[in-house]
Amino acid sequence: MRLNHVTIIVQELARSVAFYQKLGLELIVLSAPRYARLRVPGNDATFSLEVTPEARAMGPEQAQIFFECEDLDSRCARLASEGVEFDLLPTDQDYLWREAHLRDPDEHDIRLYWAGENRLNPPWRLL
Repeated sequence: MRLNHVTIIVQELARSVAFYQKLGLELIVLSAPRYARLRVPGNDATFSLEVTPEARAMGPEQAQIFFECEDLDSRCARLASEGVEFDLLPTDQDYLWREAHLRDPDEHDIRLYWAGENRLNPPWRLL
């Protein structure tokens, strides 16, 4: 089994598509005003945005969304220069990842990070 796809609920499709394209995702399906699918660079995983009547009831804090970026520091510098606001600029974490924290237009918690070998093989790995 492998994770193939994640969908999040958004309020305004166009602004969310623009945000995730700015992060580097590639728009591959657009069925406005309700749905868009973007390809995550470097693999075949996809990430969807959907406008539904239930959006407000669900709230943005139900998940943290992580995008791994080998070029984390330069990517975050570029995004900041384009006006993207960060809650935390790239910072080394005690769990051996380097992370930046930001919010998408619907306040979803987005994490850009680089973990290298520690993503799947941290020193405390069970297997």
